[in-house]
Amino acid sequence: MRVNRRGILAAVAAAPLARPALAQSNSITLVVPTAPAGTTDFAARLLAEPLSRQLGQSVVVENKAGANGALGTQDVARARPDGARLLVQYSGYHVGSPAIVPNIGYDVRRDFAAVANLLDAPQVVFMNPAVPANDMSGLIAYAKANPGTLNYASSGNGSLQHLGTELIKLRTGTDMVHVPYRGTGPATQDLLANRVQLMVTTPPPLMPFVREGRLKALAITAPNRHPALPDVPTLAEAGLPDLEVIGWFAVFAPAATPAPVLSRLVEACNAVVSTPEFRRRAEEQGAVIRPMTPAEMQARVNRELDEWIRVARAANIQAE
Repeated sequence: MRVNRRGILAAVAAAPLARPALAQSNSITLVVPTAPAGTTDFAARLLAEPLSRQLGQSVVVENKAGANGALGTQDVARARPDGARLLVQYSGYHVGSPAIVPNIGYDVRRDFAAVANLLDAPQVVFMNPAVPANDMSGLIAYAKANPGTLNYASSGNGSLQHLGTELIKLRTGTDMVHVPYRGTGPATQDLLANRVQLMVTTPPPLMPFVREGRLKALAITAPNRHPALPDVPTLAEAGLPDLEVIGWFAVFAPAATPAPVLSRLVEACNAVVSTPEFRRRAEEQGAVIRPMTPAEMQARVNRELDEWIRVARAANIQAE
């Protein structure tokens, strides 16, 4: 009996190492730093149910919006590192906001452990047909010949649309005027009315206007053409190599999450992302699947943060 009892105790002690509990409450919360609706919320809800099946635990979505994503992001940065609270994050908040907001309250290099890349959302350069150009080279030539006469829209100061267009300006040596809006909707209306002439944004909301001939899609800001936009060239094909502006949506855990717990999360999230159903629903929203290892994700964070800091400084972009 003594030998058997010791064997049982040893097995029980070893069990948590073989399959670590992700949270004492047996529930996982995906913190979304935005209000319900929108792509970040969509990504979290697309992940939640199949992730629950993978882990055998309840997975819920909690929207914690405010301060341009900083409230929800800070929440997870300061959470207990046991796998109970994870961040489903948008790149504009993760690497864009810290580039222009001093003392934002979190450090994306030190406070988070990368788990899985969920979606990539390539941007497209959209132009009003009133501009006498048919492609990127024509647009660049016109902008250089008419400095300061073209206006470009964004969904707000410091947004990925703002930073991305400033990057294009810096690479092409053009002078265009930024007009910030409170969201993509009102910016689109002014783009259609030719009050602004350009906008770099995700394709789904504007593609109907391209089909109607009310807008032109000049280039996609990703390394490959979009499957839903086979006739739209990449920036590299348009003569601007090594220039990408991609919104991405990914899962992060607090930095001190134990390795066994983190490994289980990485495995489970990537298993969900690799399913045909996840891919189908993502592509319906104009997104693409681009799986990455945690190391690749963190390298992407570091690289993009450095680049947006350079762009913000060169363009003198400051927080409002």
